[in-house]
Amino acid sequence: MYVSTDKIEDAIEIFKEHEGVMRTAEALDAGIYPRTLYYMRDEGYLTQLERGVYQLQDSEPLSNPDFVVISRKIPDAVICLISALDLHEMTDEIPHKVHIALPRTSRNPSLDYPPVNVYRFSEETLTAGVETKQFDGISVKVFNPAKTIADCFKFRNQIGHDVAIEALKRGINERKATLADIFEYSEMCRVKNVIQPYIDAIAY
Repeated sequence: MYVSTDKIEDAIEIFKEHEGVMRTAEALDAGIYPRTLYYMRDEGYLTQLERGVYQLQDSEPLSNPDFVVISRKIPDAVICLISALDLHEMTDEIPHKVHIALPRTSRNPSLDYPPVNVYRFSEETLTAGVETKQFDGISVKVFNPAKTIADCFKFRNQIGHDVAIEALKRGINERKATLADIFEYSEMCRVKNVIQPYIDAIAY
C-alpha cells in the first residue's frame, strides 16, 4: 500500500491541530483518508493509544494517557469519585481503574485500555459541578470537589464510607469546597441527611 508524501504531511498537520491525538472518526471527518490513517499507523507515524485512538509519533509523551483516551473515546464521560478525588488531591487512595460517570441511558463503553468503573448518573447530576481540566492540551471533564464529595456519599457503599468521610474532611479543612456548595450538591444527590452529621462534627 502506497500513500503519497503530500497526504502524509497533510495528515500530520491535521493531527498537530488536534494536539497530536485523534479518534478514527475525528481523523476521517477532518479529511484524512482511511488508507492514509492506517498506512501511518503501520509505518510508525502514529502510535495507537487504544483501539481507535491515535497519537502522532513525534508528539511529547502524554502526562496522563488514561484521561486523554477517555476524553477522546468517551466524550460524554465525566471523571468522578476516587479518580476525581485523586485529581483534586483529596484522597490517599490509588485508583486502579478510572472512575467515570455516564448517562443512565448510554451504552457501556468498549475499551481495551484503560480499565474503567462506570457509574450511572441522572441528567441533572451528570451536568452539575463539572469542571474542565487540560491534560496534554486535551480537555477532560471532572466533577468539582464539592460535587465529588456529595457523589462519594451517594456511592459510599461502592467506594467505602471511609473514603467519603476522608474526602469531606479534606475538602473542608483544606478549603477545597465550601459548606454551601457541599450542601447544595448533597441535596441534589439526596444525601443531605447522611452527610449532615459528619459536617456538624468536622465544621462546628
